[in-house]
Amino acid sequence: MDARRPDELRLERRAQRGDGRPGPPVLVWRFPAPVRALATTVLGGGLGERCWAINAEVPLEYHHDDPGAHAAALAAEQGLDPGVGIGFLTAARVLDVASHVDGGARCDATVGMTMPTWAAAADGATSAWGPGTINLVCWVPAPLGDAALANALTTATEAKVQALVEAGVPGTGTASDAVAVCCPIGGGEPYGGPRSRWGARLARAVHGAVAAGLAPATVRP
Repeated sequence: MDARRPDELRLERRAQRGDGRPGPPVLVWRFPAPVRALATTVLGGGLGERCWAINAEVPLEYHHDDPGAHAAALAAEQGLDPGVGIGFLTAARVLDVASHVDGGARCDATVGMTMPTWAAAADGATSAWGPGTINLVCWVPAPLGDAALANALTTATEAKVQALVEAGVPGTGTASDAVAVCCPIGGGEPYGGPRSRWGARLARAVHGAVAAGLAPATVRP
């Protein structure tokens, strides 16, 4: 493997801090090399180069004045530099993560449907901000241009909704779902839609991961 181009996300399941002390369950992805990412997360959201990602479990009744700062602190406990990574928070059981790979594209999903909602619900019908219950960490092994990354993030969201609809979930997700799409640095691929080469593979990876996470054995509040 070219050390400058990670070919996959390396997922660690941890229930302790970096020094070995007990800590909250957390998923950690330490990228072998920096990646280009587009994310909707409380920490490291937006477009830029990232070196790692975490998905940390928090209580269902979670409240914090600054969730981004909390995610950064949890990353620091894993020995990660909070300035160069992506941080998710969720009330789902992160150690029940579901993964699916299609043609090199991959999705790791934590799925908990405590409070599903429709995206176009009326004002007041959705819940206030809470810990995200469907979080997607996605990998495409081809360098995507900025527009293609944005298209790929949309494709991932559409595939998530497809899995929910097929499972009979009364909603398009929860009010605080988050997603990150990562790829090698370099640009080049112009498209990330569901009928493009890499968008189609990503869509199937996300659909498979979310469908697996919705299975009765793994669904949690």
